[in-house]
Amino acid sequence: MDSLIEDNLSSFLKHRKCTLLGVGPMSINCVDATIELANMYDVPIFLIASRRQVDSRELGGGYANNWTTEEFAKYVFERDKNKKILISRDHGGPWQNNKEQKMGLDLDAAMKSAKSSYKTDIAAGFKVLHIDPSVDIHENPSVDQILERVFDLYEFCWIEAEKNKSELIFEIGTEEQSGSTNTQEELDYTLNAVANFCSKNNLPKPTFVVIQCGTRVMEMRNVGSFDSPIRVANEIPAEIQLPKMIEICDNHGIFMKEHNTDYLSDEALRWHPRFGIHAANVAPEFGVTESCALVEILLKNNLSKLADSFLELAYLSRKWEKWMLVDSSASDKEKSLIAGHYIFSTPEFIKIKKEAVSELSSKNIDLDNYLKERVKSSILRYMYFFRLINPI
Repeated sequence: MDSLIEDNLSSFLKHRKCTLLGVGPMSINCVDATIELANMYDVPIFLIASRRQVDSRELGGGYANNWTTEEFAKYVFERDKNKKILISRDHGGPWQNNKEQKMGLDLDAAMKSAKSSYKTDIAAGFKVLHIDPSVDIHENPSVDQILERVFDLYEFCWIEAEKNKSELIFEIGTEEQSGSTNTQEELDYTLNAVANFCSKNNLPKPTFVVIQCGTRVMEMRNVGSFDSPIRVANEIPAEIQLPKMIEICDNHGIFMKEHNTDYLSDEALRWHPRFGIHAANVAPEFGVTESCALVEILLKNNLSKLADSFLELAYLSRKWEKWMLVDSSASDKEKSLIAGHYIFSTPEFIKIKKEAVSELSSKNIDLDNYLKERVKSSILRYMYFFRLINPI
């Protein structure tokens, strides 16, 4: 695909020998931190909005600052002065919105809803679309069935982009992240199928393919095999498998993208550009960072009642449940911190935060600036080890 977006990313990767970073828009502070860092250091960063975080007005918006797709894009464009942010749809596709799952939509209805969401993304100016039909609430579809859905959504989005005269690039993914790694055979099969489809229909090839790299986020850690010092049974170690997977991607002229990169060690992150991993996404870690920072500053300033109110509200949301390991020993406080960012836009939390802002401002503490700087520190760790910027 000879797009300006891809050309620029390719040039940047070649020059820096780096790994590009995708940041989940966990909160307004996280979005502001990302925009400011991208502009300060003059590097491209993806803002990767899942449909649960941000969706069209028609489909009910999302939990991240209660943004609709239209509002989110407008907010970012107005602040991204140097045009360094690539607004991206992460995990687009059927049943990737809670509403579609709760309604129990059948495949046709879920695909129609996903297309409606993508259509709004394109109109709003999103630059990267992740085509991900890996979720199915009714059955376990085969690889070929999933590929059929990829092709349907892919062609729809390209036609919409041409109608809107919008430039965008594609990311494809055909299975949910499990913490293990893909096999070389299935990756080659998928990329061959996609290449044949694009050639047959005169469509541009995708820029990125999501590969399972042995990363998986549970609770407040990465439980995948990538960072494990212990060999995983029946699985080729990442340091052996990944170079071969990247070679397959290179042979197909497509960049490799990793998801669920949160909480990896500094050493594991340092290996990303060494391996040649082209891009990696991080999301929940930044939300947890902000929640931890909020509780810490409240307790430090003798505002324990407000901290307790926040923790209780987060715990009662039960948004932590999907992140729990089967044999979890997480405390209630840890569960609350995992769920914290999901409630940042609720009326109950806004009331708590308003009181916190008032109390802290009397001590010359700007709460949002403090939280934003803490999130920046977390993002900077990835930027340093991914070689996006030089270490200080």
